[in-house]
Amino acid sequence: MSAIVAIVGRPNVGKSTFFNRLIQRREAIVDAISGVTRDRHYGKSDWNGKEFSLIDTGGYVVGSDDIFEKEIDKQVELAIDEADAIIFMVDVESGVTGMDEEVAKLLRRMDKPVFLTVNKVDNAKRAADAVEFYALGLGEYYPLSSINGSGTGELLDDLVKVLPEKEMEKDNLPRFTVVGRPNAGKSSFINALIGEERYIVTDIAGTTRDSIDTKYNRFGFEFNLVDTAGIRRKAKVKEDLEFYSVMRSVRAIEHCDVCLLLFDATRGFDGQVENIFWLAQRNNKGIVILVNKWDLVGDKDTRTMKQYTQKIKQAMEPFTDVPVLFISVLTKQRIFKAIETAVEVYKNRSKRIPTRKLNDVMLPIIQNTPPPAYKGKYVKIKFITQLPTAYPQFAFFCNLPQYVREPYKRFLENKLREHFDFTGVPISIFMRKK
Repeated sequence: MSAIVAIVGRPNVGKSTFFNRLIQRREAIVDAISGVTRDRHYGKSDWNGKEFSLIDTGGYVVGSDDIFEKEIDKQVELAIDEADAIIFMVDVESGVTGMDEEVAKLLRRMDKPVFLTVNKVDNAKRAADAVEFYALGLGEYYPLSSINGSGTGELLDDLVKVLPEKEMEKDNLPRFTVVGRPNAGKSSFINALIGEERYIVTDIAGTTRDSIDTKYNRFGFEFNLVDTAGIRRKAKVKEDLEFYSVMRSVRAIEHCDVCLLLFDATRGFDGQVENIFWLAQRNNKGIVILVNKWDLVGDKDTRTMKQYTQKIKQAMEPFTDVPVLFISVLTKQRIFKAIETAVEVYKNRSKRIPTRKLNDVMLPIIQNTPPPAYKGKYVKIKFITQLPTAYPQFAFFCNLPQYVREPYKRFLENKLREHFDFTGVPISIFMRKK
C-alpha cells in the first residue's frame, strides 16, 4: 500500500488541475464553475521512484448553508485524517482570504506535514505577490502553476522525502462498477457495504459527478468497488459538466469486470436502465441487476417478485441469463448477497473450460441437432475451443462457417450455458473454417 497525500483548499484554486497533472490523466473533472469536485477522488502518482496515492477533495467552505458544501467539508476532514501528508493549495490571484485562514487553522492543529502551495504563479510579479501567504503561519510556501507545471518539481522533491516507506502491492483486483440512473441509490449502496460515509448522499439527482474507486476487503472478498455518476438520456444532459460525468461513467463500464446495475423499483426497468444494460452487454461485462427500494413497493404478494423478474427478463431478451436481486439499501436487505453474486459472476467471466471437456459435451449435442441445411449445403462442426480472452469466447471449426445462421448460434450459446455456468456473462460464438 502506498503513502497517501491529500490536496485541500477552498473551492476553485486549481486542486483538480494539479491532481490531473500528477496522475497524468484527466480523472478529476475541471471546470471554471466553483464546487465541481464533490467527493474525494483517488489516483496514483510517483516521483523519483517513490509511488503515492493522491486524494483530490472538494473545496473546503466554512459555515456554509449549502447542503453540498457541508457534506464536502466532512469529506475534506475524512481525507485529511486518511493522509500521510497534505498539500494545502491557495491562489495567488485572490491572495489570502478568510476561508484560507480557516483551512490553515484546521491544518495547524494536525500533526502531519503540510505543504503550502501557491497556485497560478506563472510570472515574476505573481511570484512577488505570493509572499503574503507567510501570514498563514505554515512556514515556507511552494509557488507553482498547475496548468503549465512550473514549480511542481521542487514541491514533489520535498514531499516524497517525508512520505513513510510502505510495502507496495500490485493491484490486480477485480473491478466492480455500480451503474444506473441518477438518484437510484448507488452511493448509498456503497456506503452501506463499507460501513462509512465514503460518498456524499443527498436527495438531489446528480450528486456524484466522478467515478470513484474504493477498495473492499471484508467477509473474505477483495475487489475495487467503483461508484459512478448516474447516466441520463442524452436529451436530459444539459450542463457540459454533466456530459463529462456521463462520459466518465461510460469509461468506468469499459474498464470494469462486473457491472452492478442498480435501479429504483418504484420507477421500473425503463428505457434508460435498458440502455445501460445493453452498454454493459456490448462491452462484454459481467452483469448483476439490483432492484433497489423494494421495501417501498406496495401491494406485494408471493408472486410479485417472480412477475417483476419476468418483466425485466423480457426487456433483456435474448440475453436473459442474468441474476436479478431485490434489495433495499436503507434496510441493508440482501446487499451482501449482491456482492456474493457479483463475485460468482466474476468467476464465471474468467472461467476456462478444458478443450477436451468442451468437445465431449458439445459435439454429441451438435450431432443430435446439427445446423439446418442452407441452400442445399450441410454444415459439419468438427471441433470446439475456448479462446484465450478476458471473457468467454468460443470458436466452432466447421466446413461452411458462412452458412451458420444466428438462431443456431443462440442454440449453441444456450447449450453452453446449460452445461457450464455462465450466469451474468455475455458469450461470443465464432464459426471458423476448419
